[in-house]
Amino acid sequence: MKVIAIAGSLRQQSFNQGLVRAAVDCAPKGMDIEIADISSIPLYNGDIDNDKERPAEVLALAEKLQKADALLIATPEYNYSVPGVLKNTLDWLSRVPGKVFAGKPTAIMGASMGGMGSSRSQYHLRQILVGLDAYLLNKPEVFVSSAHEKCDEQGNLTDDKTQSLIADQLVALQAWSAHFS
Repeated sequence: MKVIAIAGSLRQQSFNQGLVRAAVDCAPKGMDIEIADISSIPLYNGDIDNDKERPAEVLALAEKLQKADALLIATPEYNYSVPGVLKNTLDWLSRVPGKVFAGKPTAIMGASMGGMGSSRSQYHLRQILVGLDAYLLNKPEVFVSSAHEKCDEQGNLTDDKTQSLIADQLVALQAWSAHFS
């Protein structure tokens, strides 16, 4: 099973980059997780959103996502919602012919330094992904609060309980994906 993972933060030492790295480390047998880099996705511009000019970075990510069996997104919470860089990526991908999100089994998780563990951004992300017709895994949810206490200076997850929650979510994503294959 091939999973594309996207972290909604560009900072390499971000807690959410750490979550997707942790997911790679605890993926269940038979699951291969590839972390997609969204740092080169340009700001959405409708003037170049056409089959002749659409950015190569967007097309490359869309192709990876279309070939993948599932999607995993780790989102921080910026001002009570989804970070602009993640929303921008989703906006671009939603415009690529072929509806890359339609019917795609998808799990979301997130980390923040606050006590709500990115819950508000995850709820907004759910609304966006439902509108894109992704098949969202409802449970288990992964909300990582006080992430600065659960990660090292490089953003790597050091908390065993959180690692276990991620592993449980990936097992559930694998089972969820099996319903649609």
